[in-house]
Amino acid sequence: MKLKKIHKVTAAEFIAERHYSAVMPKLTKHFLGCFENDELVGAITFGWGTRPMHTIQALFPELNTKDYYEIGKMCMDDKMLRNSESQLLSLSVNWLKENTNIKYLFTWADGLVGKPGYVYQAANFLYGGHSITDTYVTEKGEKVHPRTIQGILPNEEGLKYGHRPNFEQLKELKLSRVKGKQFRYIYPMTKKDRKYLKKSTVVWNLNHPKHSDLEWKIKLPGETEYAKTKTMPFNLSKETEYNKGSRSKPNLMEFFS
Repeated sequence: MKLKKIHKVTAAEFIAERHYSAVMPKLTKHFLGCFENDELVGAITFGWGTRPMHTIQALFPELNTKDYYEIGKMCMDDKMLRNSESQLLSLSVNWLKENTNIKYLFTWADGLVGKPGYVYQAANFLYGGHSITDTYVTEKGEKVHPRTIQGILPNEEGLKYGHRPNFEQLKELKLSRVKGKQFRYIYPMTKKDRKYLKKSTVVWNLNHPKHSDLEWKIKLPGETEYAKTKTMPFNLSKETEYNKGSRSKPNLMEFFS
């Protein structure tokens, strides 16, 4: 397999057709394609999340955005072998070492959708604990991102556009709120950068999470308390209402804005 830069439209289309979440990060710096016999079989993007400075300084107070990239999206074609993503990561690390001056490659494994981060573990990323994230789930089991919900809620008097649904709106829309884990991973580019991990606010180690560490909390419409569960309370294959057509064609106008 070979890795080379590709156009952002090519990356967006490839990812939208294959990734469980077709929303593309807007602060993306590099778009790389993985090729086998001149065929595009994988894609990975690097850049920053919605709060670049906050992210790095929460981990390393003395560093700034020039010192790291975050993996925005990564996916392989389904026909590729199981270890293909690990090979893509290895190629990507080498590319970053040759073409950038970053100290760290940072990423999240989305435990909310049942991913402990095995691909990062296989690529020798270090683990740095977890944070809690949330989503909404319809009565049909469809997962709906909070930004999607914010975009359809009425802009009622006194409420800022993009507000979260209140108790009554959750009941009316028959939406449950689900909380789950996001797992932190980091890859230092040099031995010096690995030593600098001691100055991080996070303890980085090889005590990687497994499927047994996945858990969710769900609050049903009309309820005030969360209930714990070890079973993912939504179905990623359902795209019946809020996400219908989201993978068939990327929203390029929104992506490039």
